[in-house]
Amino acid sequence: MKKIVIIFFIIISSNLLAQKTETYNSFIKELKKDSKIDKNDKTVYNLLNNFYDEMLQSDTGGIKPETLKKITDFYANKDSKNKQILNMFIAYQNNISDAVANGSIPDSKFQLELINDLQEEIKNTYSDIPVIVLIYNIEALSLDNQSKESANLIESSLKSFPNSIPLKVYKYLSSKDEKIKNDLVKNHSEHWMVQQFGIK
Repeated sequence: MKKIVIIFFIIISSNLLAQKTETYNSFIKELKKDSKIDKNDKTVYNLLNNFYDEMLQSDTGGIKPETLKKITDFYANKDSKNKQILNMFIAYQNNISDAVANGSIPDSKFQLELINDLQEEIKNTYSDIPVIVLIYNIEALSLDNQSKESANLIESSLKSFPNSIPLKVYKYLSSKDEKIKNDLVKNHSEHWMVQQFGIK
């Protein structure tokens, strides 16, 4: 039953978000209105960091069963706080997954709109932006051919998260910096992104 709740949300959010901006804005407002906001509750913030550690920073790039259980339990609990943030995060991921599954390219304008709204919501709740959201923003900017803005965000994000392998990968891809390449090849050759982009 708990899994059905999550699947239902993802399907509904995907259908709504695929429509025009007016519907999208109404959907975001509804998420904010119905959610219980608590700036002291870090459950969602920690889940986003779990996503990053397991899906992006780890060599294998796979989410752990215990994290999936935490998400299931979170949605099953009617008293969960800051649900709107996780809703938006999952909706963003789901939009990309749908595009990949359909062999299409995600709508870059929509991706930027959603990631910007997500960042704003996180800032208003937690102040600090998790690194996974910064990385998604970098990807959205790149998809929208905003190379300079993407490069600037990579640079500033690396100052806050200097050990982030995904950020190093994107830094190398945008700059061809041999120092970063050597670090990736020497210290992170087994990482899934290093292998996916053929950095050697």
